[in-house]
Amino acid sequence: MLGIEDPFVWLAYVLSAVSTLLCVVYGIVNWNRGDDSVAAEDIEWAAHEAEARQSD
Repeated sequence: MLGIEDPFVWLAYVLSAVSTLLCVVYGIVNWNRGDDSVAAEDIEWAAHEAEARQSD
């Protein structure tokens, strides 16, 4: 097939194309899902990091 004699090389190409397709489908399905809420501990961590950067 397409001049590729080794079936393992052919399999690598096929699996690469399939995984790319699955990644694209996953991205389309989860596009703008956006239901991640910000936890209070994340806000505190960000404030602490901002203070640390200002003091440097």
